[in-house]
Amino acid sequence: MIFPEVKIYQPDSFEDFRGELYTLFKQEEHELVFNHDKVSISRKNVLRGLHGDSKSWKYISCLAGEVLLVVVDNRPGSKNYLIWDSIILSSKNRKSVLIPPMFANGHLVLSDEATFFYKWAYPGAYPDVHDQFTLKWNDPRIGVYWPILNPLLSKRDK
Repeated sequence: MIFPEVKIYQPDSFEDFRGELYTLFKQEEHELVFNHDKVSISRKNVLRGLHGDSKSWKYISCLAGEVLLVVVDNRPGSKNYLIWDSIILSSKNRKSVLIPPMFANGHLVLSDEATFFYKWAYPGAYPDVHDQFTLKWNDPRIGVYWPILNPLLSKRDK
């Protein structure tokens, strides 16, 4: 990830004949206090985002399947304003990404189905849709390369 403000985590795992065990998150490893968890289950070619807000941190993982996670710097004064980067998150690579406020994130489901998990940390009330910003998934000013021409989109994301 090109943004120093965005952190990538990959846990150690234990495997034996029964399967695998790993720790996704430990509160003592983070200064943030997380107040909210969300799960999104989507089918192949669903694109969600690009969304963000001015106060929340998001700790994102893919628990099942595979997604292309895109992060966009939406801080107007930043040298990286409207610059994007991406990473594959999957149940196989077990990577997690911590995204700060004013960065948009969106994901495209690459597998038949994917379970996208994110923890939220924010002060005050939950920043619901009316408090969030949306960047158009195919905004030419940003130029995100999505490996699909016609993703499945919500009304908000169209």
